[in-house]
Amino acid sequence: MKTFRGEPSAFASAQSADRQAELEVKKIFLSFGGVMALYDVDLTVHTGELVSIIGPNGAGKTSLLNCITGYYQPQKGQILFNGEEIRGHDPHGITRKGIGRTYQNIELFPGMTVLANMLLARHLYCDYSIGQAALFSSAVKKQEVHHRRVLEELIDFLEMQPIRKKLVGSLPYGMRKRVELGRALALEPKLLVLDEPFAGMTLEEKEDMVRFLLELNSSWGQTMILVEHDMSIVMSISQRIMVLNFGEKIAEGVPEVIQNHPEVVKAYLGEAIRL
Repeated sequence: MKTFRGEPSAFASAQSADRQAELEVKKIFLSFGGVMALYDVDLTVHTGELVSIIGPNGAGKTSLLNCITGYYQPQKGQILFNGEEIRGHDPHGITRKGIGRTYQNIELFPGMTVLANMLLARHLYCDYSIGQAALFSSAVKKQEVHHRRVLEELIDFLEMQPIRKKLVGSLPYGMRKRVELGRALALEPKLLVLDEPFAGMTLEEKEDMVRFLLELNSSWGQTMILVEHDMSIVMSISQRIMVLNFGEKIAEGVPEVIQNHPEVVKAYLGEAIRL
C-alpha cells in the first residue's frame, strides 16, 4: 500500500505520533433561535476508529459535524482534538489541525479537472512566497513535485486514472463523490469526517467506496467519523455507532447492540437489522 509521505510505516501506522486523532465532544449544546439542534451531546473517537453517527432526518447529525469542523459554534460544551480545545476555531484553522471533511452536498469546482480540484487541498503545505512562486525557484519546484506525487498516489489508490484530467462537471454523481474523498485525503487528515459519502451512488459505486474506506481504516490507520443512512453499510463497517434523535444521543455501542436497541428501533430503524 502506498503512503503519502516518509517511510511506508509513517503514514500507515495508526499509532504513530503524526496520525494521532483523539476527539472528545463534551456536553455540546447548539440552538438556532428557539430551536435546540443538539442537547447535551457527548462523543469520543479514538485513534484508528471508524465511528458512525446515525438517526432520522433532522436528528442533528450534520449539525454535530459542523460543530466539530468549525462551521457552527455551539453555545456550550467542549470539543477537544488531541487534547486541544478547538471550539471557537474557524474551519480553516481546524483543517490545519488535521481534520478533513467531505460534504453531504458535493463541494467541488465543476469547471476544473479532477487533478486541479485535488491540488487545491495541497495549499496547506505550500510554504513558499509569492515571489518564489513567480520565479518558480528550485524550492518551489521541489514542493510541486512532492504535491503531484501525493496526488498521483491518491488517484491510483482511488482508481481514478481514466478521469484524472476530466472536468468534474462531466462526471457521474457517484464518481464526483469519489473525487471529493480524494480531495479530503489530499489534506492528509488525521481525522476524516464523511457526511453521507454513499448518497446518490449505484450499488457498484457503493461497493467501491466501502472497499476504499475499509482499506483506509485497516491499512492506513485512518480515523473516521461517518454519517450515513444506508444501514447495511453502517452496520457492516462501523466499529462503534452513536444514535441521535431530536438532537439528543439515545444510544451508543457496537453494531450488534445498536441494531437491537429498543429506543433506536423505535426512533429510527423500525425493526431490528440482521447483520
